[in-house]
Amino acid sequence: MRPIIGITSYVEPAAWGVWHDVPAALLPYTYVRAVEEAGGRAIVIPPDPDGAEILRVLDGLVLAGGPDIDASRYGAEAHPRTDSRPERDAGEFALAGADLPILGVCRGMQLLAVAHGGRLHQHLPDVVGHDKHRPALGQYGSHGARFVPGSLVDRIMDGDGEVNSYHHQGVADPGRLTVTGWADDGTIEAIEDPARPFLLGVQWHPEADGDIRPFRALVDASR
Repeated sequence: MRPIIGITSYVEPAAWGVWHDVPAALLPYTYVRAVEEAGGRAIVIPPDPDGAEILRVLDGLVLAGGPDIDASRYGAEAHPRTDSRPERDAGEFALAGADLPILGVCRGMQLLAVAHGGRLHQHLPDVVGHDKHRPALGQYGSHGARFVPGSLVDRIMDGDGEVNSYHHQGVADPGRLTVTGWADDGTIEAIEDPARPFLLGVQWHPEADGDIRPFRALVDASR
């Protein structure tokens, strides 16, 4: 049987057919496709703060991208540009400590950092002095990346030094996790837990580029 991989989802107003501005649990289909092409069976998980029982039927978990994490989760005041979804935070923090193979993508990486005692930069342009990580709304950027030799992410990416980018926040402190990748401006691009078989956060969006390597590694670890 294919490993069952849960993917956390957004809850946002959506439109389809004759319906407009209807609250919906949704997810870019690129995540589902990446999991399935990697050999897994994708299950989309809406936010539920009391929903940790779903973990009993999962073999692995993807914490997907999306809006910002509530700054109060890491003891900070919200930046004017922070756009959070507390209900999604509540559902995903309930899952982030699972003893399963976990892949965090973009927001998902940031959530892993905060769940392990870390904190975030709330607006990267204030830190790095440019907008290259999110050049325009709805437009991905790209930049170089370097990885710790022999780390999980280095083995997955096989030394690939170019990644896409769409985020305005970033990890400032990984907490109990280990930083294993950086962008060419020093922004943290990958975190992991070397003590676990598979817990990895990546700041970029491999699913948007059709790069299934991180998803294949997750599915393989979930078998």
